[in-house]
Amino acid sequence: MADPATLTLITRAAFAAATDKRTWKVFGVIIAALLTPVILIVVVILSLLSATANHNNSAIDLAFHGGAISSHVPADYANRIRDMRDSFSKLDTAIADINKELKGGSLDNTRVKAIFYALFFGAESLHKDSSFYRTFADCFVRYETRYDKEKGISSTVAVPLTSLPEIYAKLENTLGRTITNENRANASEIYNRILYGDIPTEGDGLQNWINTITAGSTDVPFIGGGFISPLGSNWRGMVTSEFGYRRDPIDPTVTKGHSGIDLGAPKGTNIHAANGGTVLFVRYKATGYGYHLAIDHGGGMVTLYAHCSKILVTEGQTVSKGEVIAQVGSTGKSTGPHLHLEFIVNGKKQNPRGCLP
Repeated sequence: MADPATLTLITRAAFAAATDKRTWKVFGVIIAALLTPVILIVVVILSLLSATANHNNSAIDLAFHGGAISSHVPADYANRIRDMRDSFSKLDTAIADINKELKGGSLDNTRVKAIFYALFFGAESLHKDSSFYRTFADCFVRYETRYDKEKGISSTVAVPLTSLPEIYAKLENTLGRTITNENRANASEIYNRILYGDIPTEGDGLQNWINTITAGSTDVPFIGGGFISPLGSNWRGMVTSEFGYRRDPIDPTVTKGHSGIDLGAPKGTNIHAANGGTVLFVRYKATGYGYHLAIDHGGGMVTLYAHCSKILVTEGQTVSKGEVIAQVGSTGKSTGPHLHLEFIVNGKKQNPRGCLP
C-alpha cells in the first residue's frame, strides 16, 4: 500500500486533472469516439426496421389491391408479391366454389387471404395445385349433413366458421404445423389494414377503431359481474399515473390527456383479465402502446392492457375473470415496466378507479 504522502500527491494530481478543461475535452473526444459506432449501429438498425415495415406494408397493399410493382423493389421480393397474387387468384376460385355450397352468407374473402398471407408470404414452395387452395379454404367452414323432410333427401351444406380459434385449430390440423400467437396477430393486423388502413397504436385514432369494431357489442349482454384488478388487490399502491390530464412522461413540456391509469410492477408480473369476455384484438407493435390487447366483455364494456412484455392469448379467445392474459413490460412508448389499463364503456374512456374494487 502507498504511504500517506504518496496518496496525497496522487489525490492532488487527480483533482487537478479533473478540474482541467483540457482533460475534459480529451475525455469527451475519447467517449465520442467510443460511442459513435454504437450510435450509428442503433440508427442503422432503426432505419432498417422502419424500412422493413414500409416494405411489408407496400407488399400487402400490392398483393391485395394490385398495381404496378416498382422497378426499385428487389427482384426476389417482387417475385414473392407475384406469387401471392397468383395464390390469391386460386383462393378466389376455391372460395367461389365453397360459396355455392354455403347455407346463407359467404366466406370472408379478406380474412382467408390475410391468414394465408401471414402463413405463406415468402415461402419457397408456394406453387401449389388447386386442391391445396380448396383444402385451405375448407378450414374456414364446417360441413354438415342436413335432411330435407319435404324432399326426403339428405344433402351436405357448408356453414361459415365465425370463431378464429376454431379456424386456426382446423388449419393446424390440416397443414400439420403450429400457428404461433405472432402468426395470428400478424394475420389480424393484415386483415384490419385492408379493411381500415393504418391503425394508430394509441390515442383517438385507436379509440375510433375500437369503437368501429365493437359497434355491435352493446347487443351482447354483460353478465360478468364485478371487475377485479389485473394486478391484485393492492393495486392502489401501484398507481404511478392517474386518469386525466398530465405532463407527458416522454416530453414534460407537453400536457395531454391520459386515457387510463398506469400500474407500476416488475417486468414479467402476470396480468389477469379484469373480467370474462372475448379477446377483441392482440397487437405486437414497437410504438405507442407497444404489445397491447383488448377484451370485449359485452354490453359495451371493453378493457385494454398495454405495454406488455408478453401476450398469452389470441384474438377471438374466450377468457375467464382472473385468467392470466399477459405479462407486465415496457414496450412501445414507455419509461419503465408498468401496465397501462383502460376501461371503455359504450365507446368512451372511463376512469378505471370507478370500475375496480
